[in-house]
Amino acid sequence: MMQFYFHELVQIFPLFLRGLWMTVQISFISLILATILGFVAGVLRTSKNRLIRSFIGIYVFVIRGTPFVVQVFIVFFIFPEWGIQLDAFSAAVLAMTVMGGGFVCEIVAGGITAVDKGQWEAATSSGLTALQTLRFVVIPQAMKTILPPLVGEYVLLIKDSSVVSVIGVMDLTRAGWVTVVRIPEGLMVFSLVGILYFAISYPLILLSNYLEKRMLVDG
Repeated sequence: MMQFYFHELVQIFPLFLRGLWMTVQISFISLILATILGFVAGVLRTSKNRLIRSFIGIYVFVIRGTPFVVQVFIVFFIFPEWGIQLDAFSAAVLAMTVMGGGFVCEIVAGGITAVDKGQWEAATSSGLTALQTLRFVVIPQAMKTILPPLVGEYVLLIKDSSVVSVIGVMDLTRAGWVTVVRIPEGLMVFSLVGILYFAISYPLILLSNYLEKRMLVDG
């Protein structure tokens, strides 16, 4: 029987490859957008303006304090009631971007605040504006602190992408659920799903470990 199931799994394998490609697309687009959003929000999180800091703080608190599946449901099912119609792919990317941006924001803000205040004072005394100080002095130094956890967060976001299967996106996880209906050997099916997720996450894990060791040596 197991041999029969394995043969069936081999026949269905192209479905897993399509699901893997969908997961890669959603993850790649979301990671880029979440990084941009997170960096902007992270810089604003360290702003001297209390109102801006509070607004970003509320955003981060809500994102980090609510389950991602709830966020996905709001984007896909509630937004249309407000006149914002999104297909499953767009809803998945938007939800992943907003969620990822909240976590990246905290990483970036932490990296910026870790830079010695003397660097700010030295740059200001040199005649640099606040924006120039961030761009040429603070951010380059903060990247040593930001990069390792940022890459690690990318791995978590890729794994969290499995949640978007609940709104009908034919990603890797949904390919597994579709297959297990035909092949009632859940361990075999979802072991394959896990292996494919690992295949796209492991290079980032290695990169995160490398950056962490490199920053310790440079530090």
